[in-house]
Amino acid sequence: MDQQDYAVGATRVAAGRPDGRRGGAGRGTAHAVLAVREAGPADGPTLSPDPGLLRLAHWFAAAAPGTADDLCAASFGLYPARHLGAAAEPAADPDVSWWHGPSAHPAAPVRPREDRTEGGLRRARRDDAELPVVRSGAKPGGPGRHRRPERTRVAPPTVIAQDRSGEELPAAERRIAARLLLAHPLVTASGPHADGFPLIRRHRDWLAERFDALLGYRLVVGPWHARLCKAGLGPDAARRLEHPVTGVPFTPAGYAQLALALALLVDAPEELGYRRLLDAMAAAAPELAAEPADLAMALAALASWQVLGELPADQTDDSFVLTVDRELARAVPAGPPALADDAADLIRRAAEAEPATAVRRLLAETPAVLAADLPQEHRAWLREHRLSGPAALAEFLGLEAELRAEGVALLDPAAELTDLALPGTGTLAQAALLLVERLVEEVRPLPDEPVTGDVPIPDALIDGVLGDIADEYGLPARYLADRTALRRDALDLLHRLALMTPTPHPTRPPAWRLRPPAARYAPAPDLHPTPGTGRHSRPGPLIPPPAVPRAEQWA
Repeated sequence: MDQQDYAVGATRVAAGRPDGRRGGAGRGTAHAVLAVREAGPADGPTLSPDPGLLRLAHWFAAAAPGTADDLCAASFGLYPARHLGAAAEPAADPDVSWWHGPSAHPAAPVRPREDRTEGGLRRARRDDAELPVVRSGAKPGGPGRHRRPERTRVAPPTVIAQDRSGEELPAAERRIAARLLLAHPLVTASGPHADGFPLIRRHRDWLAERFDALLGYRLVVGPWHARLCKAGLGPDAARRLEHPVTGVPFTPAGYAQLALALALLVDAPEELGYRRLLDAMAAAAPELAAEPADLAMALAALASWQVLGELPADQTDDSFVLTVDRELARAVPAGPPALADDAADLIRRAAEAEPATAVRRLLAETPAVLAADLPQEHRAWLREHRLSGPAALAEFLGLEAELRAEGVALLDPAAELTDLALPGTGTLAQAALLLVERLVEEVRPLPDEPVTGDVPIPDALIDGVLGDIADEYGLPARYLADRTALRRDALDLLHRLALMTPTPHPTRPPAWRLRPPAARYAPAPDLHPTPGTGRHSRPGPLIPPPAVPRAEQWA
């Protein structure tokens, strides 16, 4: 069943039906996503919640954190695409394993402790007059086993949108518009990506056809906003909603407040008193009362989508008036809560698709697709269309296909079509890069060993490597005071990038496994590494020195 042929507690209407809607970025939209019940007078005493979204709010409140994230992706589909950016050297054999294939070298190394001018992990500056740069992983003060001449990286040629052949200009514009929609599924004419909105409108027919044919996504474009209705990614997708300013992840209670507020805003007047919204939320679902922080997080997300106008800095005074855009409120839901039995059923329904569409969605939205993770039918399709399937998406979105024995990754060398970057800026991203580099060196299979997919990592090894990184490069105050926070955040980032995965355990913290694509971040293909020398490293096996003839001992 097509993901977008659902109603969210309402009835579908024909595109282009005039209804006199007003307000904000969604004003005058021709292609209505949902038809909602007739709203009462703008100054009416009560607001009536949408039943589908109200039920969704209860599902969020009862869900575990990871399930709530998957439920958000399934019901709203507002997550951005996520792709690895660093390109590795081309592999002579596409059937080589990620574990033994070419690696993608980081764009810049990390400045060690002795060279830092201030606290925290810092990127080292390149200097053409200096000796070859020390890659992250080499010990300060010596050449290190990863020291190698700086390799000149030539930036890919920029597509110049000139109408010389009659095709370059439309092709460049279509690609820009497609990438924008995949990164930001809701684009408005007055929002932060307004510069790209005219391109989407100009090529809306072509874009709608391609998104539908390749990914089964429906594109709705009106005069003032464009909405790419994405499907869900299934369970354990590692996609979560975060506060648009602070980056704090949403909790199940925060998701519940978001769905509850949205259930009322789809029928709300254009100007709505904040106190009236709070009263309506309490009356519609008193059992979903939450902390002020959860409500503030939900309102911040709605404001970032321009469903609500600018919020006051101080929300403790509830006398202010909200500006509501009902068109955008109705454009947010994309999943089928009206037909699902429960949260798990909604997550499953939202990801349903034929094998070709399902695999192409994973290629377009996720860092890497491993054949071992796919059902049998999907694995067979990927094997049969290993070249043509990724190539079609790479051409559509301006990506590069990386084929390996375990699967396929579509890379974005521009590092734009992603919400997470590795290598990236900041302490956490650089610490995670160092961590994954060194873990690969410690545990990756040797060339004569069978490649079995994921490789388990002892907890002591993770702690030891992070301890070495802290000793060599230092840490900012927030991580010095709480080393477990660094471990948690670094592993979480690598998990969201599909480079590591946890194995849950009912009574203790999860065990971690390194995924094959992680090997592409090794700074050099050293398949016979020596044990680490830091005080946190685990000692390697004791190997006796070679025997020396007695005559030479006394020479």
